[in-house]
Amino acid sequence: MSEDFGISQKELIRGKLNSETARIAWKELQRYFAGGYTLVIDQQLDLIEVAYQIQQDNSVQIEQWMQQNLISQVSNAQARRWFNDDAKLWACVVKPWVLLQDPD
Repeated sequence: MSEDFGISQKELIRGKLNSETARIAWKELQRYFAGGYTLVIDQQLDLIEVAYQIQQDNSVQIEQWMQQNLISQVSNAQARRWFNDDAKLWACVVKPWVLLQDPD
């Protein structure tokens, strides 16, 4: 039915991901970091596009970004800095991952 209005499945999924993206304090995300579920997304990339590619299980693209260090696990040093700075980050959940992007 959505195709009747010229809206593709990709646009619907991206719209849903966008609506679920928000700024959140790092201190509220520490439990996900402790569980190993946080990924930091470089500012060169569009957070929603990364979320979409992960949701679509596009392992080739994700692996390429990881090899280019554009996606990585949040490091202990990064987590400490965000904690000390009381950082607010853009976050989008694509289970089991919490994708994070520092707006600064």
